Amino acid sequence: MKPVEIQEWLHKDLFHQIPLEIAVIDRKFMIVEANRHFREKYGTWRGRHCYEVYKGLAKRCADCAANQTFRDGRVRVRREQARTRKGRPQFYVVHLAPLRDPKEKIPFVIEMSTDITEIHELQEKLHRVELEKLEAERLAAVAETVAGLAHGVKNVLMGLEGGIFVLKVGLAKKETAHIERGWKMLEGNFQRISYFVREFLNFARGSRLPKVKLIDPNGPAREVLEMFSEAAAREKVALVAALDDSLAPAPLDAEEIHTCLANLVSNAIDACQMSDRRSGSRVVLSTREEHDTLIYQVEDNGVGMDYELKKKVFTTFFSTKTSGKGTGLGLLVTRRIVQEHGGRVTMESDEGKGSRFRLEFPRSRLPAASPLDDEVRERD
Repeated sequence: MKPVEIQEWLHKDLFHQIPLEIAVIDRKFMIVEANRHFREKYGTWRGRHCYEVYKGLAKRCADCAANQTFRDGRVRVRREQARTRKGRPQFYVVHLAPLRDPKEKIPFVIEMSTDITEIHELQEKLHRVELEKLEAERLAAVAETVAGLAHGVKNVLMGLEGGIFVLKVGLAKKETAHIERGWKMLEGNFQRISYFVREFLNFARGSRLPKVKLIDPNGPAREVLEMFSEAAAREKVALVAALDDSLAPAPLDAEEIHTCLANLVSNAIDACQMSDRRSGSRVVLSTREEHDTLIYQVEDNGVGMDYELKKKVFTTFFSTKTSGKGTGLGLLVTRRIVQEHGGRVTMESDEGKGSRFRLEFPRSRLPAASPLDDEVRERD
């Protein structure tokens, strides 16, 4: 099939009336024919290569779709960017199809381009608007964080001042009871400072890629159970382990999972402490796997939550702790960490009966462990 024959075949009204930019190129990537819409958009095309006309390049595109169609004869659809003859960026979807001769060879490829520049610009505008919204939300969160930090620090400082005053009185009067009481107040407030700062650092760090490696999923759970065993015993709360020892290793950030479970167990013990139940208080930390989903669960029979409290549970700075230790960030940090692992947090709670928190991690969505992650962790 010769270029002249192509012209006779395509030079019909339909070729020029179709509201697309159509061009026919040969194996040297020269444009041998084009319709009126193509000429209006890109200007003079005769004697020029497609990559010159579309993109102002001096040589063929590295990932040329037309070249691939010449090789395998397959129809292709690509999203491309070009420049019009006036230098305006154009975004378009191009359909490429082989033109075969009677011997089934492919001397030409036809390219039909649909201008989607307006759609692209609208998408960009929408993206900018979304980014502006996210930035506004981020600034609001920062402002709320600063306000919460200022409030928390003020409370801690007041506690320290109170402890110092009682300690001074005890020293002045040489009264052991006052000295011990003042020292306990100072110790308690130093612990509050440590807890408070740690939670704010976790929150301020924001989203990141977890540093994962293959671990025993029960490892962080065992560490948390050991860490809270004495605290639970002091509050007369039975801390129960229900760990599935058959769990296969999983790619997890052990420290982050530890943080999540520590937050949940701490909250559960406090919930039992606030309950009217005088005996039989218990917190159960369990692990299991269902349908290729790794599950951590913390269940208590403590005070529970009503409808209004449940709505606020994942709100920044919201806390149900009456001890004054809570910043309200624990569950917020927990949810963020779980989401960074491709998982989700679910909660059930009934007022007066207790609460159940589940961390669900589909194995197919867990981040991949890499040697680099292990190197970084070793250096840390």
